[in-house]
Amino acid sequence: MPTVLVVDDEESIRTLVAYNFQKSGYEVETVGDGKSAYELIRQNPQRLSLVILDLMLPGMDGLEVCRRLRQEKVEVPIILLTARDEEVDLVVGLEMGADDYVKKPFSPRELVARARAVLRRMDNTEEDIEEASSSRTLKAGDVLVDLSKHEVSLAGALIDLTPKEFDLLQYFLENKEHVLSRDQLLDRVWGYNSTTDTRIVDVHVSHLRDKIEKDPKNPLYIRTVRGVGYKFTDPSGRSSG
Repeated sequence: MPTVLVVDDEESIRTLVAYNFQKSGYEVETVGDGKSAYELIRQNPQRLSLVILDLMLPGMDGLEVCRRLRQEKVEVPIILLTARDEEVDLVVGLEMGADDYVKKPFSPRELVARARAVLRRMDNTEEDIEEASSSRTLKAGDVLVDLSKHEVSLAGALIDLTPKEFDLLQYFLENKEHVLSRDQLLDRVWGYNSTTDTRIVDVHVSHLRDKIEKDPKNPLYIRTVRGVGYKFTDPSGRSSG
């Protein structure tokens, strides 16, 4: 049974979220501050399937918790809860490695649905890796993705991607030269329907460009198709391995 950790300093929110996840068949643990959450997660990350993490926490805020976990290569999926409306919080949270975000006040049903989508995507990714041969790679120009090792290199040098950036790059490479709408990317990479805010796609594309493009403002690989979405182009014209 999946185990969800709910981290929020408001007891009423912890109780509400815990109740809805338990009702949906999940085991739930709750914590009221960032430092306790960080220590609990890093001690045994394999025990947890998902973390619901509030941004505004006493002592150590949610962004810092997320940053430290990703810095230590702890890849448990994280959904951020935020009462703030500033775009910078969304951008920074996703940049730190969060998988998704939900704004307060939120619908408990929506939060559970988002969690299911994140977990479903994680399960599918693990199955894809297991099914791939030990030598399976995807390549375009100087970008090389090794699916068995879950590594990405650019011109021979390893680069550090968040789990979601890796998923997005893999999907782009598997669909080179095809125009992909934001809704399509949401559905296939995040597992969400088109009612979800598509800014999450644009933020991840921006971060991915920063890491693989020589000039992110004039991208060679990830081209914007105005009014539609994106297209990944292979400048070398070579196919995947």
